[in-house]
Amino acid sequence: MIAYLKGKLAHKDPTFVIIDIHGVGYHVKISLNTFSEIGDKEQVMLHTYLHVKEDAHTLFGFVKEREKKLFLDLISINGVGPNTALMVLSSLQSDELEAAILQGDQTTIQRVKGIGTKTAQRILLELKDKVAKDGTGSLDSQATGFVQSSNKLKEEALQALVTLGFPKAAAEKNIASVLKKNGPEISLEALIKASLKSS
Repeated sequence: MIAYLKGKLAHKDPTFVIIDIHGVGYHVKISLNTFSEIGDKEQVMLHTYLHVKEDAHTLFGFVKEREKKLFLDLISINGVGPNTALMVLSSLQSDELEAAILQGDQTTIQRVKGIGTKTAQRILLELKDKVAKDGTGSLDSQATGFVQSSNKLKEEALQALVTLGFPKAAAEKNIASVLKKNGPEISLEALIKASLKSS
C-alpha cells in the first residue's frame, strides 16, 4: 500500500496530477478540492489510496488526510466506486459533505452527478455515525482563483467535466451558462464546481 507520495509536481490538471519522484512519474487522480489546495506549489505531498482491479491499478491522492478519510468512507458503501467518490468530493467541500451527512440532507448529496436516491440514502445511513465519531473540523482552505483567458478556461473546464463522466454537449452547455452568469473572471475550480451543480 502506498500511503503517501512526496515529490515534484510535473503536471497538474483539474482531475489528475503527475508527481515526479526520483525520475519516476506517478499519475494520481485528484478531486477539485485537492486541485485547489495544490495551487502553484512545485513540491507536493499527497495522501494516497491505491485502488486495485484486475485490469488497472489506480492511485487517488488528497492534500488533506480528512478528505482521504471521507473518500475511504464513501467507497466502503455498496454501489459507490472510487470515481463516484471523487465526483462527490469534487462537487462538495469536505465540511459541506460532513454537514449534509450529519443533518440527513439528502438533497445536497443527490445534487452530485451519478448519485441517485438509493445511493444518497445509503451514504446518509452508513456514514452518519462515522462522521459524528470523527467530529467535524473546519476546512481552512478557500478556493484560490486561477484567472485565465476565457478560451483556455473553457477548454480546461470542459476537459475536466468530460473526464468526470459528463457528456460533452451537456458540459459545454453548463459551462456557457455558468460563464454567462459569473463572467470570465471566475476561477477554473469555481467554474467546474458550478457546472457540476447546474446539471
